[in-house]
Order: sequence, then structure tokens, then C-alpha cells
Amino acid sequence: MKIFRMPAVRLVPFFLAALALSFASYPTARAADDMPAVGVAAPDFTLNSQEGAPINLHDFRGQWVVLYFYPKDMSPGCTIEAHAFQNDLAEYQKRNAVILGVSVDTVDSHKAFCAKDGLNFKLLADINHQISSQYGSLMTFGTNTVAARNTFLIDPKGQIVKEFVKVNPSSHSTDVLAALDELQKGSMK
Repeated sequence: MKIFRMPAVRLVPFFLAALALSFASYPTARAADDMPAVGVAAPDFTLNSQEGAPINLHDFRGQWVVLYFYPKDMSPGCTIEAHAFQNDLAEYQKRNAVILGVSVDTVDSHKAFCAKDGLNFKLLADINHQISSQYGSLMTFGTNTVAARNTFLIDPKGQIVKEFVKVNPSSHSTDVLAALDELQKGSMK
């Protein structure tokens, strides 16, 4: 029996091609250094909510803002994350905080998501991907472009005071509430 052996040098192109194909299906996101930094003013924007009404970030001055980016309405992880925020909504209100969810889905998709899942906070439609990109929270998954699961905690003066990158949807609301408590405790000193 004769065994055919290919020289290692000739295997390199095959190896590189296989490696490139294996990474093609993985989601890619903009680097964290593309995000606005903690300590700077949160980039202002206007996006339409699930009601079709324009929502301006600057309208929430004087309140804490939880600006969370998520990939897709009604997907499993995004539903878990949204339910946790909804379940904790009264706790956020006690802390003078509003929740704004942003994805690249349409107003109609947001409206259906809120109706189906009983969500009572604002979901904003970034259909042109501009705000998700501006916040370094845009990623490609296969052939689709979606918002990356990142959150920015913005203080009442409009400054970004905390970032959460690649969050765990199951524990995220709890994590944000803990950070909010710590930041508010620190601002009272």
C-alpha cells in the first residue's frame, strides 16, 4: 500500500483557506476602543420609539439613562434581557433612571415585541445603524448587521459613567442596578 504525502509547504494555502472559512460565520464587532469613553458626554441622538415618536437622548437630562444595545427583537437572549429590565423597571424608577433599548430593527418590530412581551420602556429603531455604530455597538453576524449587546450608563449631566461590553442577558439588569447603586452612592459623598 502506497501512502501519498503532500509536502507541508503545499498544505499552507489549504490551511489558511480553511481557517478563513471557519471564522467567516463568527460574529464580528467593532472594537471597544471605538466606543465613546467613560467620562465623556454621551453622543446625542434622535431615534423613533415603538410608538413611532422621536426620542432625543438630551430630553433625559436630569435622569440616569440605561442605554442598552441588543441584537434582535424577540430572539431568545434579547427577550431574556428585556424581561429582566421590565421586571426591574420599578427599581430603576426609584433610582431616577430610564431604560432605552436600541436595535437595528424597525419601529413595527419594536411595537410587536413590546406588545407580545409586555414591555413598558422605550425601544428605539436604529434602522440606519448610525447610532449603534457611533456607540461602537455594531456587529456583523453572517450576512446580517445587528447591534452588539453593550450598555452605557449615563448620568443626569449626560456623561457616560459606566460601560458594559458583551453582557450576559440573564444577569445584566442586576449588574446595571448594582452599578447604579454604587455610582449614586459615590455621587452623594
